[in-house]
Order: sequence, then C-alpha cells, then structure tokens
Amino acid sequence: MERDDPRHRKLSEIPRSSALAPFRIRNYRFQWPADLLTSWAFEMEVLILSWYVLVETGSVLLLTLFASLGYVGTLIAPLLGVVGDRIGHRDLLAMMRATYAVLATTLMTLAFTGHLNPLLVFIIAVLMGLVRPSDLGVRGALVATIMPHDLLIGAISVSRTTMDTARIAGALSGAGLFAALGMGPAYVAIVCLYICATLLTLCVVAPRKPHPLAEAAGAALRQSPLRDLKEGVSVIWSTPRMQAAMWVAFLVNLTAYPLSNGLLPYVAKTIYGTNQTGLGYLSASFAVGSLAGSLALSMIGGVRVARLMIAATVAWYAALLVFVQMQTMPTAIVWLLLTGFCQSLSMISVAVILMRAASEHFRGRVMGVRMMVIYGLPLGLLAAGSLIEEIGFAATGTLYAAAGLAMMLAIALHWRADLWPAHAPANAR
Repeated sequence: MERDDPRHRKLSEIPRSSALAPFRIRNYRFQWPADLLTSWAFEMEVLILSWYVLVETGSVLLLTLFASLGYVGTLIAPLLGVVGDRIGHRDLLAMMRATYAVLATTLMTLAFTGHLNPLLVFIIAVLMGLVRPSDLGVRGALVATIMPHDLLIGAISVSRTTMDTARIAGALSGAGLFAALGMGPAYVAIVCLYICATLLTLCVVAPRKPHPLAEAAGAALRQSPLRDLKEGVSVIWSTPRMQAAMWVAFLVNLTAYPLSNGLLPYVAKTIYGTNQTGLGYLSASFAVGSLAGSLALSMIGGVRVARLMIAATVAWYAALLVFVQMQTMPTAIVWLLLTGFCQSLSMISVAVILMRAASEHFRGRVMGVRMMVIYGLPLGLLAAGSLIEEIGFAATGTLYAAAGLAMMLAIALHWRADLWPAHAPANAR
C-alpha cells in the first residue's frame, strides 16, 4: 500500500477507527471527490429529466419507462466488469465518466437551441443507461483494490456518502437551478461536474498490472472474455454468502427502490401536489437518512455485517409500509429519513460481503454481476406504473413492501447457516 509524503503526516495520525481514516490513502483522496461530483451530477440529471418527462407527457407510465431506461446497461454490467478486470478499474471509470460528459453536453446543447423534446430525452436516457448502472460497481471494485482490509468497511461507508450527499445537494441544487434558470443553465453545471470527476479519476494511481494471474492461465483467460465472465458467475454461485447478498440486492431493487426513487416525482406531484422544489425536499430527506446511516457505520467497528444486512433490510421494508400510507409532506419526509437510514446499512452490508468474499482479480466481475441485478429496478418500476393506474399508489406500495418483506425473511431462513451465526465468514469482523 502506498505511503503518503511528509506533507500528509497529519492524515497518517488519524485513528484507524475514525470515519476519516480512509483518507490516509492518497488514491482515496482523489477517488472520493471524483465519485462525489459524479453522484451529484447523476442526481441533478435524474431529477431534472424526470420532472421534464412528467410535465411534458403527463403520464406516470412514461415516467416509469424513462426511469427504467436508466438501467438498461445492467444487462451488460458483467461484461464491463470483465473489461475492468483486464484494463484496470481506474481507466474504465475514467472512460465512463467522459462518456457522461459527452451525453450531458448533447442535452445541454439541445436545451439551449430549443430542440429538446421527450423523444430525444428518451434516446439519451438509453445511451446513458448503457453505461451508468456500472459506475457504482466499478467504483466499489476500485475502492476494494486501493484500500487495506481493515479500512474496507469504513471506506465503503464513506464512499456511499457521495451518493447520499448527492441526493441532498444534487437534488436541491438541481431543482433550484431548473426552477430558476431553466434546463440549459442547469446542464452547464452538470457538464462541469462530469468533466471535473473525469480529471480527478485520472489522478488515481492505477497499478501497472491490476490483477496479475499465473502466466499460462492468465493468457488463456485473456483470450476469452466469456470465460472470464463464466468464472466470475461460478465464484458467486459456489459461495453461499455471495448468493444471499445478490438475492437481497435483486429483491430491494425490484420491490423497495421503486417506491423511494423512480416514483418520487409522481408522489410529489400527484399525492402531495407540490412542485420541483418539493420533489427536491422529498429526495433529499431520503438522502439525509442514508447519509446518517453511512456515517454511523463508518464510525462503528466490529459489525457482524450479514446480521446487519438482514436486520436493516427488514426494517427498510417496515418503514416503507408506513411511508406509502402518508398523505402529507412532513410525515412523508420523516419516514423517508428512516427509510434512507435503513437502506444505507443494508446496501453497505451487501457490498462489504461481496468485496470480502471475492479475490482481487474477480472483483470487477463480481461487482458487474451485482450491477446486473439492478435490472430488478426497471422491472419493478414498469410493473408499479401499471399497478398505480389500476389500484393507486398506496395499495401498490403496500403490496411491494409486504411482498419484499416476506421474500427477505425467506432469504434469511434459507441461508441462515451462512448469514446468522457469529462465527460464519459473512460475519467476520
């Protein structure tokens, strides 16, 4: 592991139990702000374009279709994981973020010239959706590569604050800029964020050979990307704790995230009768809770992560059952805070279980498969859009949360020998 120069001695004196301990690592001091700026831009784009589609089309079904398009790339995420294992996660991440900048610049130009329409927004959403779902997985694999084992939980927890603060600052600033200045000026800020994120990512010092293999075996594997992918899936399938974590990730994307992510514009406009600013408050409240969860976990040592994953996910669904019944903004905000807190603990636990169980040269592929299960989110969104038009939001949300809770308990029971005992590898401290 790298050593910081004398100018950073104060950083090296930070206790390893501190939330700031990961910043002792030089590479992390570049990756964290790069991830932060990227996440801010993501949240600003999602909020601005979701509101644009809802207002221009007036259809909740088209809104859920638009939100779903952002995840089409989950199907190719495992292949991008193979690419990351081969060329290095730093280089792949930089190329992805440069792509975001190009697509955002295209939308900015269309907005300024007055040629923007919902069809073009859908087309750009498809192109962005091919790449963006893999960003979280690739950045997670890079964090696991540059951090020592004893700092991994803290590093992943602090890394997750980039998404949490994005949903606060990104959502509020995006809504404010859009409402005050229009889409064009708002996209100027988004393009600048993507460009800065790309440059900061390039400042991470990547290993010359990120994942060395035995020469003969390595040569054979490098000739067959599909074989790389097959071996990555095989590692997950043969490791019970990784299987369980993958099923939890798929389940919450199918039944939990649609209620607090893609459908929030509909909830804000139709249930609470508010505008873009109100939507920003709802989105930010979920993020504040998530940020609190990330910070709390970053400062707590010796956590039994598999047990935490089970407890936090059950609590997440319980909070959603209450949230979908709320009829006023203040009460909805309170329950979104709690929902975000539980969600953060659950997803950090999933990531830690996967990264600890995967050897270094499989991490890209494992996180690629992890991103593929996000495909449950567009499926859940599309189904929710149809159900809401038939039975309403509250009934749809209750059905989703109750079904998710039942399936989560089934997962915990099926893999209880691998997830609950204190001596199980998934609960190693």
